[in-house]
Amino acid sequence: MTILNFSRRTIMAAGVALAVTGLAAPAVADGHQVVDSIHFLIPGGAGGGWDGTARGTGEALTGAGLVGSASYENMSGGGGGKAIGYLIENADSNHGTLMVNSTPIVIRSLTGVFPQNFRDLTLVAGTIGDYAALVVAADGPIKDLNGLIEAFNADSSGTAVGGGSVPGGMDHLVAAMVFQAAGADPVAMKYVPYDGGGATMAGLLSGEVQAVSTGFSEAVELAKAGEVRIIGVTSPERVDAYKDAPTMLEQGNATEFVNWRGFFAAPGLPADKLAMYQDALTKMYETDEWEAVRARNGWVNIHNNGDDFKKFLENQEQVIGDLMKQLGFL
Repeated sequence: MTILNFSRRTIMAAGVALAVTGLAAPAVADGHQVVDSIHFLIPGGAGGGWDGTARGTGEALTGAGLVGSASYENMSGGGGGKAIGYLIENADSNHGTLMVNSTPIVIRSLTGVFPQNFRDLTLVAGTIGDYAALVVAADGPIKDLNGLIEAFNADSSGTAVGGGSVPGGMDHLVAAMVFQAAGADPVAMKYVPYDGGGATMAGLLSGEVQAVSTGFSEAVELAKAGEVRIIGVTSPERVDAYKDAPTMLEQGNATEFVNWRGFFAAPGLPADKLAMYQDALTKMYETDEWEAVRARNGWVNIHNNGDDFKKFLENQEQVIGDLMKQLGFL
């Protein structure tokens, strides 16, 4: 039985969202520059999904002329808690900073990795969803999803799965979903955490782990370059960005999942600035620059603001909490 099924339809209906935002400047009536500058705070290392989302969004916003300039800061630590704490503790001086985050902000608050949760921040909006994927080394012995499960069943301790999240985090949970749907014991699965997508892929290519659970967008370019093989994507159908990657569903594995990604501002953000940021994001979807970034990464457009974002997060908190209890993480 699949333990969690966040289908694209389910997430869109629930109002999944993540948003981009920036330092306020007078809105331009002709629909061009809306925000002067944005400083993106990224809670993980380079090469991960958060990093790619922040930089891709900044690329589209500045390229389309909606934002004057964008800067980026990677602040790893505490499973994302360091960046959250920094944003909260320095709220008055961080009204021009937007922190990217995703499903892990729900997971890690549930597990107590950090004491804060999404309610302690200003919720801006949601922008995209990124499907999850299982990946192996291109020249390794595992060629498909069934091969991974067979290797695990033959030697569970010698078949490790890596991910860019802490134990019990999203990459871990996605792999557990797939293993459970395949009839394997998800609790017995050996999971190795890394700091960000770049370090995770390095662990795979060095042989430290035999497979990686990651965001589809993090694996696409490496797959195209022939360095890794994507053995399963949690999408309902093959993604246009890389049609060679099979879905879990077509391999008989009933796991479907999409990870929302979004942006959060410091607590106490003035309402007029929040409205400006949401306006810039809404206009971004109409640009060729955004479509180029979205298509390149294989993202799904999911756009909802403020209150709809909050309702989704509250629902996800309940659903994921139930799942984690089932797996023994809570």
